[in-house]
Amino acid sequence: MKIFISTFIGTLIAIMIVFNGTLSNSYGNYTSTVIIHITGLLFIIFLLLISKTKITLNKATPIYLYSAGAVGVFTVLFNNLSYSALGLSMTIALGLLGQSVTSIIIDHFGVLGMRVIRFKKKKLIGLMLVCFGIFVMERF
Repeated sequence: MKIFISTFIGTLIAIMIVFNGTLSNSYGNYTSTVIIHITGLLFIIFLLLISKTKITLNKATPIYLYSAGAVGVFTVLFNNLSYSALGLSMTIALGLLGQSVTSIIIDHFGVLGMRVIRFKKKKLIGLMLVCFGIFVMERF
């Protein structure tokens, strides 16, 4: 089930980038980013009300973890900027490359409190294939 959900996330991200990018073309990058996040806020408030879930903050949670919202804003903003210049496929492909490289670094060094999973040279083959695929997408 978790594999299906993770795969479905990719579908949602592709749809989100199209919607967000098109909205950005209509309203501009900053205004559309505000609209997108207000819509998301209203939707999650609606879900919280329906599920009768209360928001509680854990005082032991490190303060830097709350910056994830800012990361989300920059993700939407940068996707909007890239989408209009590169299109959906390249925006997603380059985004996945960035995610892959960053996740390799985080895993290898145990950054942000993650468990250390050392990089193995055989993973470099997959990373090179991704880079080659992006090159082919760009050229053809």
